[in-house]
Amino acid sequence: MARLWLCAAGAACLLALLVLHSRFCGSPVLSEFGLQISWRTEEILYRLDVGWPKHSEYFTGTTFCVAVDSLNGLVYVAQRGDNIQKVLVFTEDGYFLRAWNYTVDTPHGMFAASTLHEQSVWITDVGNGAYGHTIKKYNSFGDLVQILGTPGKKGTGLNPLQFDNPAELYVEDTGDIYIVDGDGGLNNRLIKLSQDFMMLWLHGENGTGPAKFNTPHSVTVDSAGQVWVADRGNKRIQVFDKDTGEWLGAWNNCFTEEGPSSVRFTPDGNYLIVAQLNLSRLLFVAAPPVGSIGYCSVISTIQLADQVSPHLLDVSGKTGAIYVAEIGAKQVQKYVPLNSDFPSFRS
Repeated sequence: MARLWLCAAGAACLLALLVLHSRFCGSPVLSEFGLQISWRTEEILYRLDVGWPKHSEYFTGTTFCVAVDSLNGLVYVAQRGDNIQKVLVFTEDGYFLRAWNYTVDTPHGMFAASTLHEQSVWITDVGNGAYGHTIKKYNSFGDLVQILGTPGKKGTGLNPLQFDNPAELYVEDTGDIYIVDGDGGLNNRLIKLSQDFMMLWLHGENGTGPAKFNTPHSVTVDSAGQVWVADRGNKRIQVFDKDTGEWLGAWNNCFTEEGPSSVRFTPDGNYLIVAQLNLSRLLFVAAPPVGSIGYCSVISTIQLADQVSPHLLDVSGKTGAIYVAEIGAKQVQKYVPLNSDFPSFRS
């Protein structure tokens, strides 16, 4: 028996030496076998919830964006198409509640910003109709509450404020608003507004240098007070101080194939989730230590089917579930964490 174990150990050692030789010395030995060995083990963090929503037939258009109201357990979906309801409201459990279409032309991005006293959702509209090129706030039943921008008129002006294809926004609990304006339009800018819609700071020039943009497409804020922008055309993520607007740095080494189209943090702040539209891929990137930008390190990926095209996503601040709006597949899919013990920093 001892001799058998000795032989097995020797064979294992020989195999390990051959594989190492193949990897580091370029030997063809075991090359076919080596292709099957993962030298970097990815963590599996999420799984698809195949039961969400309960009835997918409500997706009748092209689903461009999704927003999670974690406080009230609601999921908003905005879709494009003719003669359809543009906004759908589901529960986080997947039950359909209602739909509405009032003053929504061509939705692009959205953000749920509810409080204990108000259920609301903001929608960026890139249409050319009477309410186009604006960012609008609605209550949960579709009543229009607030309009930012000049309805029906695209432009670069700041007084009055004008947008041209505003891509997305992020609203803090304080009411401060971060807007990325310029999904292929005149503008390539990041704007911060106060809760009473006063301009606090702005970065607004097209280019490749620091604090310049080429199609800023998504924006999010971490718990350390840093603003992360998906600078899609420049294939990078840029980071700013949320109070001063100071440029802090950029990540670009993870996006050589395609730039990021959507960015959101997991509720525990450990990972930045990044969608890549044309690659149909979700990346889970390790968040840097507090007070540092660090570097981009992909911990896990979810490879979707070809032409699914994940456009924008949002994350439940309570459960950590990810909701992905797919313009190719014309649906929203939900991914749930394998570890459900996600502490929340965003209500």
